[in-house]
Amino acid sequence: MTADVRAAGEALAAECARYAAMGWMRGTSGNLSVVVGRDPLTLAVTVSGKDKGELTADDVVLVDARGGTDDPVRVPSAEAGLHGRIAAVSGAGAVVHVHALAPVVAAERWPGGVELRDLEMLKGFGRRADDVVTVPVVPNSQDMGVLGDAFEAGFRADVPALLVARHGVYVWGDDLSRARHRLECLEWLLRFKVETGGVR
Repeated sequence: MTADVRAAGEALAAECARYAAMGWMRGTSGNLSVVVGRDPLTLAVTVSGKDKGELTADDVVLVDARGGTDDPVRVPSAEAGLHGRIAAVSGAGAVVHVHALAPVVAAERWPGGVELRDLEMLKGFGRRADDVVTVPVVPNSQDMGVLGDAFEAGFRADVPALLVARHGVYVWGDDLSRARHRLECLEWLLRFKVETGGVR
């Protein structure tokens, strides 16, 4: 494992521990990635099947833009291909996927997209408080090609998030820190939306 990949693994493990403590990565659910190369696109992705609150720097695997790997030992998340698609289309340096409850409930109530407006926390999501932001919702699928196509069809550069119905949320940014800040603010926004029933 190269120094760059190990550093990525340390950062990913630390972020996973944070999200697990928040209850957003229960059991082995969720996955995170960082881009470690652009030509060709290469990502370090958290491994599959391990408790996300207990990952170490070694619990990452390198994948290509389609989520494929040559690693004979480590198995990437089945969703690595969607991470690659998001990074390729958006230019993001990090993608986070968690199973926080509010985004899943919001996607259930507003399957055509979740509209957010007139909320100060939108600033933390990278928008103005008086912006109207619609977070896209796509149906769940076990086929990452299908999910990737749905993501790309609704992609907007100013909305760095995707809700997957009855599954979870993806948020991305230039790095893990930026992605985390956006996710934390988006989760708050969606929780507000759910708990107020969408009342303005």
